[in-house]
Amino acid sequence: MASARLHPRTIESVKERVDIVDVVGEHVVLKKKGKEYVGICPFHDDSKPSMSVIPGKQFYYCFSCGAGGNAIKFLMEFQRQSFSDVVLELAKKYQVPIDTVEGPQQERLKQQISRRDTLYRVLKLATGWFRNQLNSSCGENALNYLKNKRHLSDGTLINFELGFAPDNWDSLLQYFVDVEKVSVETLESAGLIVPRKGGNGFYDRFRNRIIVPIHDRQKRVIGFGGRSLDGSEPKYLNSPETEIFEKGKNLFGLDKSALSIKKKDYAVVVEGYFDVMALHDSGITNVVASLGTALSSNQITLLSRSTDSKKILLNFDSDNAGIRAANRAISEVENLAIQGQLDLRVLQLPSGKDPDEFLKDNSPSEYEALAAKSPLWMDWQIDQSLKDLDLNKSDQFQEAVSNLVTLLGKLPQTAIRTHYLQKVAQRLSGGQGRFALQLEEDLRNQISGQRWHGRSKKYDKPQEVSLRERSEADILFTYIHCPNYRSYIRYELRLRDLDDFAINHHRAIWSTISNIEENKFGSETVEKINRSKDSNNILADIDLIKNLLDNFLINENEHLPKLTPLLEANELRLATLSDPESLIRGALAALEKQKSLKRCRHLIEAWSSQRLETLENCIASLIVQENSEPSNSSDMEQKVISMFEDLNNDAINFQQLYYAERKHILNLDQQRCYK
Repeated sequence: MASARLHPRTIESVKERVDIVDVVGEHVVLKKKGKEYVGICPFHDDSKPSMSVIPGKQFYYCFSCGAGGNAIKFLMEFQRQSFSDVVLELAKKYQVPIDTVEGPQQERLKQQISRRDTLYRVLKLATGWFRNQLNSSCGENALNYLKNKRHLSDGTLINFELGFAPDNWDSLLQYFVDVEKVSVETLESAGLIVPRKGGNGFYDRFRNRIIVPIHDRQKRVIGFGGRSLDGSEPKYLNSPETEIFEKGKNLFGLDKSALSIKKKDYAVVVEGYFDVMALHDSGITNVVASLGTALSSNQITLLSRSTDSKKILLNFDSDNAGIRAANRAISEVENLAIQGQLDLRVLQLPSGKDPDEFLKDNSPSEYEALAAKSPLWMDWQIDQSLKDLDLNKSDQFQEAVSNLVTLLGKLPQTAIRTHYLQKVAQRLSGGQGRFALQLEEDLRNQISGQRWHGRSKKYDKPQEVSLRERSEADILFTYIHCPNYRSYIRYELRLRDLDDFAINHHRAIWSTISNIEENKFGSETVEKINRSKDSNNILADIDLIKNLLDNFLINENEHLPKLTPLLEANELRLATLSDPESLIRGALAALEKQKSLKRCRHLIEAWSSQRLETLENCIASLIVQENSEPSNSSDMEQKVISMFEDLNNDAINFQQLYYAERKHILNLDQQRCYK
């Protein structure tokens, strides 16, 4: 639709209603600075906040690349959409009446808005129906659970509009079709009912579950979370994504927490619905939760709009799953935290308790006192890197150093990195001053030589991305279909530092596999297999195809389309498994070679940036030195060589590291002969 077909009064109404901070803040983390806001410009490779957003003038401008304009211009550039498309989206968001020159187009737009309004209405009706069930005889057990086991007050039950889904197949379906006259198509679109496998009818999605409505920031119900009462799996079941419900773009409780977050100027992110409700019940209301998925950068951006300081506390469980969730959340936004755009902290409660458990034995003030002392994300990750390691044992000491080099290498070469280098050197040295200084220098040199991390996108080549994806897929495919090689794959991945898959959907699949195996055998057993091969092949006992499919279907994982090809292999694909070990070795070598190639590019760049002192300069310096301070030594040649090596030490080190890496690549090529 061309912009001329939009009525001028619609365009003007949108311009009057839209807020530049609100629009830009949905896509860029903005931090208040005086009367303006600053952020990382999304239109160029910005290394520091160079974009200013001026609310008074409803204008943004980047002082680095020159991008600037109003809210409509920002969305046109950011989303690469036409003027009319952006205006239409903003009109729908701000509920501005849409007038167009041509009637049929206007009618289609009205139908689209009407369909969304219908979903909001049906979900609101469903909320009331679930609440009525909770307060009826069929919801007696659920109500007792909420009041006596969860210790939630009547006020919290009302505030969060909690309900109950009866233990029947079609109670909700019958009510809405017979009484409210809502079509099954609409109920399915709202995520309330599920088609039967045989295609003969529908049944209620939520059965025998406590129902927790999920609201958007406009306080409209957009979906539900259901907590099982009888121990059936999954324990928590969410609505599927719909036209109005996107899990990665919403946060549970934000509609009730936004004002408190703004007032306290920081937000707490917890794992579960009941953690949020328990904290709210105790008077701590600046709390939200993610919606059954890893916390995303979109959710962090959404949350940061409510706080000027951009202070966010992650309060996840202290078990392995909670630690992984915290690390995933940190990885999503660590660049913003490093650049000072986000004050990211991690709060871990004592004795491994979650907030709900903690508040049963402790006061709200004790929780807030711990929150006030919560460490920065970097300090927390340092603690995790050293956790359970005996630094008196050489192999574990080396593991600690390796972990810390990788972690601190993320920091820019500023006073912040120096601070952390000194801090970890003190910890590693056990307080021995001289040893600490040596360790600090050693860590600094290792970071300088390895800052590329083996994963830095700066040194990626376009063709390597597809090779990485193919190699990772080969490893996962073999892991799933060749059970006897699982311990071998785990050991090799850890040995080569490749167990953090680079492709997003591969990382999600591997994380799910790890969760399945840890739930069956325990995290300590799986970690032991990572470090030393398992001769008993206990991992081979798991039917990964069934477990993965069940897990992804139950949780409605967004990566299900990427998982399916790994599970349903054709004859040609299975034929590649005639020699699994060669396939694994080739895929691992291909991934390791990519790391080495990126390291080589980094070393070449570092090497070329060094200012070399020539032999002639060294000789000239020695002559001046001899004239002013004569020595008895006659070995001038050795002096020249020593001075040359001292002055060019960094460049020589980079050169040696580069050639060592090239030699390693030749060895990897021999392993890749299968590929």
